[in-house]
Amino acid sequence: MTEASNKTKGIGRYLLPLLLIGICFHNTTFAQEEKAIEAMEKAESSGFSGVLLLAKDGEIIFEKAVGYRSFEKEIPLMSTDVFEMASVSKQFTAMMIMMCAERGLLSYSDLMEEYLETPYSGITIRQLLTHTNGLPDYQEVMDKHWDKSKVADNAAILEYLRIYQPPMLAIPGEKYEYSNTGYVFLASIVEQVTGRDFIELSRELIFEPLGMTDTDIRTLEEKAAVENFAAGHLLDEEGKYINANRFHASDYTVWLGNRKGPGRISSTAHDLLRWDQTLYTGKLVNSNTLAQAFMPMVLNDGSKYNYGFGWDLDLNSPFGRIVSHTGDNPGYRTIIIRLIDQNKTLIMLNNNAHESKDDLINEALEALGNW
Repeated sequence: MTEASNKTKGIGRYLLPLLLIGICFHNTTFAQEEKAIEAMEKAESSGFSGVLLLAKDGEIIFEKAVGYRSFEKEIPLMSTDVFEMASVSKQFTAMMIMMCAERGLLSYSDLMEEYLETPYSGITIRQLLTHTNGLPDYQEVMDKHWDKSKVADNAAILEYLRIYQPPMLAIPGEKYEYSNTGYVFLASIVEQVTGRDFIELSRELIFEPLGMTDTDIRTLEEKAAVENFAAGHLLDEEGKYINANRFHASDYTVWLGNRKGPGRISSTAHDLLRWDQTLYTGKLVNSNTLAQAFMPMVLNDGSKYNYGFGWDLDLNSPFGRIVSHTGDNPGYRTIIIRLIDQNKTLIMLNNNAHESKDDLINEALEALGNW
C-alpha cells in the first residue's frame, strides 16, 4: 500500500464519525424547527395574532408573524411591526439606573429619599429595582383622584402620592410584591441625577447607539404616526376583535400617558434581538455591573427571591440560566426569554391577548432549548 493510500485510509477514519455527527445535528435541528412550526400553526389556528422569533447566537433561526396588525381593517401582521412592550420596558429602566451607577451618580444602597420627595422612607434603590420596596400602587391613587381629562406624568404621580399618602403595603425588604410605583420612582431618580429627560436620555444612551431604530417611548400622537404600529385588540360583546383603546378599562393608557419607567416603550422583535445581543457585550455597562441584574434579591429574613434588576430569574432550568420578562397592556402580551448560557433568545409579541400564547411560549421554549 502506498503512502497516499495510507493517508486516505487515515482521513477516512475521521470522516465517518464527522459525517454521522453532521447527520445527527441536522436531524436535531430539523426536529426542533418542526416543533416550532407546529406550535405556531396551532396558535394561529386557535386565533393567536402576533410574532414569534427564535434566535441562536444572535442569528434568527425561526421567525413568523400571523394574524392582523388591525383586525378591523384586516391588515396582515408583519414580523417587523411595532408593538407596545408594556412591562418588558422595565429592563430598560433598570439599565438606565445601572448606567448611572457605573458613572458614580448613585449607588444601589442609596435611599430613595436622597433623590425624591415622597411620603415614604427607608427604601433603597436596589429595593425599587427588585420589587421589594413595599410601595402602594400609584395607579389606584390616580384612578381615584386624578382629573382624567388631563394626562399625568411622573411629577403629577409624585405629587398625588404626597397629597393622599396611601399606606405602605409592606416593610421595605420584607417581601417581593410587583411594583409599578417603584419603576416610576426609578425613572424620576434618573432624571434627578442626570438633569436630563428620561425619554431623551433613553434614546441617546440605548436606542440610538444600539441601532434600535423602531424603538421609542412614544406619545399617543407619535404612535398614531407609525404606519406599522400593531394595535392591541380585545374581544367585544359580539366576539369580534376591536382596538383595545375602545374599552373603558384601557383609558388609563391615555390619562397616564406621560408616565415614565414602568412601561410605554414600543419596539419590534428585531430591535429586541439587538438589545438582547448587546447584553453579551460591554457596550452599555461592564460585565460586573450587568451580573448584578441577574442576581436574586436577598430579603430581610435572608431568603432569596428570583427577581433581579428588571428581570425574572430561573437559574436552574434544564437549559441553564434563563432571564426573562413579560409585558401586559390592553390587548398586548409580550415576553423576552434569554437562555444566557446558550445565547438563545425567544421573543413573543401578541396583540390580541390570546390564551394560546402560554402554550406557544412553552412549546417554542422547549424547541429552542434543544435546538
